[in-house]
Amino acid sequence: PCSAIPQEGRESLHQLLEAFLSEGRVDHVAMVMGLHPQYLSSFWKTQYLLLRMDGPLPYHKRHYIAIMAAARHRCSYLVGLHMGEFLQVGGNPAWLQGLHCAPQKLRNLNEVNKLLAHRPWLVTKEHIEALLKPGEDSWSLAELVQALVLLTHYHSLASFVFGCGIKPEQDVGNSCWAPSPYSDSSPASDDSMGGSGGRDAMQEVEVLMERMKLLQESHLEEEGVTQEEMATRFELEKTESLLVPSSDILDPFLQSNIRCFLEDPEFGYKDFTWRGEQAPPTFRAQ
Repeated sequence: PCSAIPQEGRESLHQLLEAFLSEGRVDHVAMVMGLHPQYLSSFWKTQYLLLRMDGPLPYHKRHYIAIMAAARHRCSYLVGLHMGEFLQVGGNPAWLQGLHCAPQKLRNLNEVNKLLAHRPWLVTKEHIEALLKPGEDSWSLAELVQALVLLTHYHSLASFVFGCGIKPEQDVGNSCWAPSPYSDSSPASDDSMGGSGGRDAMQEVEVLMERMKLLQESHLEEEGVTQEEMATRFELEKTESLLVPSSDILDPFLQSNIRCFLEDPEFGYKDFTWRGEQAPPTFRAQ
């Protein structure tokens, strides 16, 4: 019964049920974030503002930029999800053959995309000036601001996906957009749930409730664990995770599907500075 679930759990279930009623499904990211309802609420509002609200960039380009950002981190979950969304909002299927098939204006984002993803301290005013320089493929300042926010948002979200071990969904064609956080509409009728889709949705809610119950029980058990034991366990888990590559990274099909959106795929993270070396110039603010 709902009364047996803590207040935070009830808020989470309420938000997830709203998503089911609005979209007919909830994606894996929302299922994980549902354990932290305030965070989920802020995340959905952010997604809604970035992807659905009025802005200088058309919807299909927003999703293509999300694909470009997620591809830099080889995040197959987000790449697949936004490929489906790109097509759903009328994007040209030919663009999904690879970055070389996209308009030059989008391809021009590649340099700043890879720097923001791996070595953001190397971004300079010259990179921004090059994108804003007048010409056929130039960006307006408003467009570029939205594009940069999308890039950094999906670089961060890729880290969340990997950190939580979220796997690609079987059906990414359905919308993963959050329901409008500003909607005051009443709950939909049973017919709007789409028959069997509604039953599947309720089954997923029951699974979520069971997982939340197990999490609470696990938390109570963990209270008896000492800090030293927790530190030792963390180090062991970290070592094991480093030794076992992600199944997504090992999958050649996924990698070929992602590499087509990359230029200079070997470019990656490099330490900001090494001891004894001259650090690169940085912006400083008090």
